[in-house]
Amino acid sequence: MTSPGFVYEPYALREPIPFWKRYFTRTGWRQTKEDIKSELKSAYAIAKLRKTGYSKQKFYKEAVELYKEISTLIANGDKTSLRKAVTENMFSALKNEIKQRESIWSKVHWELVEPIVKIRTLRARLIGVDKNDLNKAFIQLTLEFLTKEKFEAYDSKGDVVAGDKTKEVLVRSIWVFEKSLFHSGAHWRLCGRIK
Repeated sequence: MTSPGFVYEPYALREPIPFWKRYFTRTGWRQTKEDIKSELKSAYAIAKLRKTGYSKQKFYKEAVELYKEISTLIANGDKTSLRKAVTENMFSALKNEIKQRESIWSKVHWELVEPIVKIRTLRARLIGVDKNDLNKAFIQLTLEFLTKEKFEAYDSKGDVVAGDKTKEVLVRSIWVFEKSLFHSGAHWRLCGRIK
């Protein structure tokens, strides 16, 4: 098994609750309980990951490189190289996305302006594969990237039809990376993007 094939508990932005509502209403207490459970699940997953030699700074560097590599491959329409950097389900979705884009634009220019503005971990989840062996698990980390990017799209004649590669645009992306904790030599792959 190379991937569970889905994003476990996809991240969703929660609306902030006023102090009085959080602590003096039943829905506020329920929300607080859910928030605490979510944080504990993330903490457990990170603790399990740290046992394998995980370092936040090292992972963030790797995640930024993956973000840049995958986005460049998507822009170039390089499906062969893309297959290695993403999970099977994500590859299928990206292949369809590239095909749809190529029907509108013949070529695109994409560029990441470095250094990136901000990166942070939103959620960590552990997906057990074997209930009898807790070490057989996949880990999924949901990261938020705040980046400056340049984009330009061209038609079949080479004329610009969208974007402007001289201008930087602030982009917020939420990507889910996945890694097997029980395969030797397993590496991080993109398994989902949250819109």
